[in-house]
Amino acid sequence: MAKKLTSREKDYSQWYNELVQFADLAENSGVRGCMVIKPYGFAIWEKMQAELDRMFKETGHENAYFPLFIPKSYFSKEASHVNGFAKECAVVTHYRLKNDPDGKGIIVDPDAKLDEELIVRPTSETIIWDTYRKWIQSYRDLPILINQWANVVRWEMRTRLFLRTTEFLWQEGHTAHATKEEALDETKQMINIYAKFAEGFMAMPVVIGTKTEGERFAGALETYSIEALMQDGKALQAGTSHFLGQNFAKAFDVKFATKEGKQEYVWASSWGVSTRLMGALIMTHSDDVGLVLPPKLAPYQVVIIPIYKGDKQLEDVSVVALKVKKELEDLGVSVKFDNRDTHKPGWKFAEYELKGVPLRLALGNRDLENGTIEIARRDTLEKETFQISDIGNKVVHLLDKIQENLYTKATTFREEKTYTANTYEEFKELIKKGGFVYAQWDGTSETEEKIKQDTKATIRCIPEDSVDEEGVCVYSGNKSERKVLFAKAY
Repeated sequence: MAKKLTSREKDYSQWYNELVQFADLAENSGVRGCMVIKPYGFAIWEKMQAELDRMFKETGHENAYFPLFIPKSYFSKEASHVNGFAKECAVVTHYRLKNDPDGKGIIVDPDAKLDEELIVRPTSETIIWDTYRKWIQSYRDLPILINQWANVVRWEMRTRLFLRTTEFLWQEGHTAHATKEEALDETKQMINIYAKFAEGFMAMPVVIGTKTEGERFAGALETYSIEALMQDGKALQAGTSHFLGQNFAKAFDVKFATKEGKQEYVWASSWGVSTRLMGALIMTHSDDVGLVLPPKLAPYQVVIIPIYKGDKQLEDVSVVALKVKKELEDLGVSVKFDNRDTHKPGWKFAEYELKGVPLRLALGNRDLENGTIEIARRDTLEKETFQISDIGNKVVHLLDKIQENLYTKATTFREEKTYTANTYEEFKELIKKGGFVYAQWDGTSETEEKIKQDTKATIRCIPEDSVDEEGVCVYSGNKSERKVLFAKAY
């Protein structure tokens, strides 16, 4: 029998950790804070990666790869950048081990100290802009639109599978432009691509907005983010895009000759999403039965399970099941036929519900006689019987309905958990309930920090659709120009 999960209502954190492991997505490794992404989990990440990669290339970006190790001196060139990442950096100081002459095992060879220490990349702006200095001389070399799929290391103290790990997978885009307007357009274009992916493929509604100065990426002049609401009422930052201005170009002396022959510094953007999206996907849709996957990102959208007694019935059912499998695959549906004889059908039903397969087809000897097949939806757990002759149309229709239903359900949940606070007492009560809270803010970092210390809520973003609306700050009572979005967050 498949493993039973702790209830979300009883212990949301425990439910999440169990689900990640029981559904064979990932597990903790022998290295503290690092994870092993298992084949089923990695298959979901590959689907995400493939769709995002396609969207990046459709907008003119190319993939490249840059070194894992960054000379420490590169970080000191952009002061706010090094300050932002200093506490999270892993540093390589030596390049060799040797046997301890006192017989105490392996030790670091003191004679193998590096001339310059190396940082294991927490992000790649510094190494990439040192490279761009060699690539850019003229306006003819611009724009440069590069994306990298890579791993990064940020030395986290408290980790959780997918959501916050010491090493994680991501993509990071780094672009170079001749004008401020082009770099800003790029920054906005990419956050909108992330939003389109989140809503269209993950079925996860998001709020697009800009970060406050205190929440910006280290070294950025402006950071755009997409913010999603998880089922426990906490926000999750699902993707960011940064307008870097000319900061890194000046730090690494990246200039170009304009058409008029003048020397100017290049304008820049960077943007990224990571395997944190896996955590967002899990927490947006899943339930106490297990994982719930949008069809567009499921490793297989349909599983066919034979119901039989004896080898002869299995053989007869398999003939029809394989025909159904081929028909669906010809329609672009990914299908798994689970004909293992090591587990009973009931065990398989529970297993695929736990793994979130969108549709389960059950086919037995009686179905062969009636020309029917049973279909179970993972999102609603509803079952229905259809004629095998019409199975292709029904499956394609149901997959579309499931994708649509998951987005609608998540959007309805977010709407029900979105509030507006007009007083600080009201604000504190709403934050305790969990969810998004819109409130007036006076624009000062002091107020932002005091609210954070008092309630653990942060300004997730200044929404892009936030209109100028004069009022008074919910905390200080001072003049405020607009409402911003608060929440407790991962």
